[in-house]
Amino acid sequence: MKKLPIAVMIVAAIYLLVGVAGFIFHFHELTAGHRDAIAIELTEMTAVVSGVGLLLRQNWARWLALVWVVFHVFISIFHPLPELLIHAALCGVIAWLLFRPATALWFKESMSKS
Repeated sequence: MKKLPIAVMIVAAIYLLVGVAGFIFHFHELTAGHRDAIAIELTEMTAVVSGVGLLLRQNWARWLALVWVVFHVFISIFHPLPELLIHAALCGVIAWLLFRPATALWFKESMSKS
C-alpha cells in the first residue's frame, strides 16, 4: 500500500488545521505575557508536528497524535461534561483511524524501507 490512506490524510489535515488555527488564535496571549501561553503554543505546535509527521509517513507521528488527543481528554476532565465527551469520542475515532490494521501496515511498510 503506497498511497496515503484517506484516514491518515483526514487526521493529518485536522491536526494541521487545529494546530495552526490554535497557534494564531492564542498568539495574542503569548505577546501579552499570559502565564500559560507558552504551554498552549507548544501544544498547538505539537499538533502541527504530528500532522506533518503523519503526512511524511513517520510512525512516531501516530503515537504523538494519540498522546496529543489523550492529553486533551485529560484536561477536559476539568471542563464541562459535553467537552469531555467530545474529546473522548474524538480520541476513540483518531485512535481507531491511526491504529487500524490497514493504516498500521502503511506505516510499517515505511519503516521496513528505511
